[in-house]
Amino acid sequence: MKLNDLIARIPHTGGSAAEIAGIVYDSRKAKAGTLFVCLVGAWADGHTYAQSAYDNGCRAFLCEHTVNLPADAVQILTPDTRAALAVIGADFYGNPAEQLHLIGITGTKGKTTTALLTAAILSESGLPCAYIGSNGVNIAGEHEATANTTPESLELHRLFRKMLDAGVHHCVLEVSSQALRHNRVDGVPFEAVAFTNLSEDHIGPGEHPDFADYKAAKRRLFAEYNARVMVYNADDDASDYMRQGFAGQQVSFGIDRAADYRAEGLEQYRSETALGVTFTCRHGGTATPVQVMSPGAFSASDALCAIALCGAFGVAPDRCAAVLAHTTVQGRFEVVEGLPGRTFIVDYSHNGLSLTSALKTLRAYAPRKLICVFGSVGERTQLRRRELAEASSAYADFSILTSDNPDHEDPAAITAEIAQHMARGVPYKIVVDRAEAIREAVAMTQPGDIVLFAGKGHEDYQLINGVKTPFVERDIIRSVCKEMQV
Repeated sequence: MKLNDLIARIPHTGGSAAEIAGIVYDSRKAKAGTLFVCLVGAWADGHTYAQSAYDNGCRAFLCEHTVNLPADAVQILTPDTRAALAVIGADFYGNPAEQLHLIGITGTKGKTTTALLTAAILSESGLPCAYIGSNGVNIAGEHEATANTTPESLELHRLFRKMLDAGVHHCVLEVSSQALRHNRVDGVPFEAVAFTNLSEDHIGPGEHPDFADYKAAKRRLFAEYNARVMVYNADDDASDYMRQGFAGQQVSFGIDRAADYRAEGLEQYRSETALGVTFTCRHGGTATPVQVMSPGAFSASDALCAIALCGAFGVAPDRCAAVLAHTTVQGRFEVVEGLPGRTFIVDYSHNGLSLTSALKTLRAYAPRKLICVFGSVGERTQLRRRELAEASSAYADFSILTSDNPDHEDPAAITAEIAQHMARGVPYKIVVDRAEAIREAVAMTQPGDIVLFAGKGHEDYQLINGVKTPFVERDIIRSVCKEMQV
């Protein structure tokens, strides 16, 4: 594609008839024939890597200001390279999003579960659906990892093209506040959008300066994308703010308040090794029994949101219920079957708020003993360690403090810091090696116990000294249980 054609729809100065074979924003991937886009982020400025891209053979650059490069480098100037990337990325891949039915989900909690449930229901109802979010990318059974909940705009359009090539015409995306704030989904023609809930999160250096900014970023999905239908949580007071200015059809779901899709008769169930909830979904004069394979009222809320979204594409509640009855979400209150009478839960809860919610939910199932295995990510989340310790101190009967992606920080120092915040008199143990911590947690269980393995969730690695070492928590749990049963 000619460079002049590629930049035709963005504000710019400069130009060239050079042929562009690829677009990159990582200088390590730059080479002859690529256009290097200088993205400005919270921690790094792509303009400082332009020389590196040049050294790798790149001669075309999209910048916000002139960079000191040799004379043969073509520099196209534009006011906002992130906004520009969304436009040129779509054009480079032939605007594939225009041929897709796209569903965007935002909110503080529940995005991953709701998105994956929605994708499962649509796919099993004859509408093959892809997924993009915290658990990576799934397109027609093929999985890719992602660096962010919502990938950069260029990656999104590459994935959209891949979906069309695979014959997949529906896609559900988790849309993060950072994605909305940093133009990653600019111009994406969402057909349906959903709001799960709102609470304070992602506020601090490199994220949002305050709650108002975080809240406003979320609202952009509903105010600026002209979707056909909006699904919202009637139980969350922030829904009124999110709904302001949305011109399409509005559909509500809820448990405590009147809603278009409402859960009644919510009950928890516990089998020999599993936990879940059941309820009746009332919609349009029909009553549909629903069973969800994860515990807590929030699981019912996520399921209702998925049912309402699928309803926007013609899928009836009874069909949704049939899929929900056998669908689990990897790493989100995922039950791992292992030993009779014991319940092992793998969950991504990695901050004080989510760990508190998870443990309180499990408390409601009256375990003989509730054991919590958790740690804290290295280097950048020191403020969370007190909150995590307070949560486990308050709601777990026994805690095992261990590693969780320590990276370049000493994992022993991290667990020691967490231990300083554990409540006096609350029983806990430090087992720095996470695999050994899992082994000890499983070994101490008795019938009636519930163990929450918090923090890793869907991840399949441990980040240690900059290296991602393979580590799949559910597999280790199963292996330990199998050894104990021999």
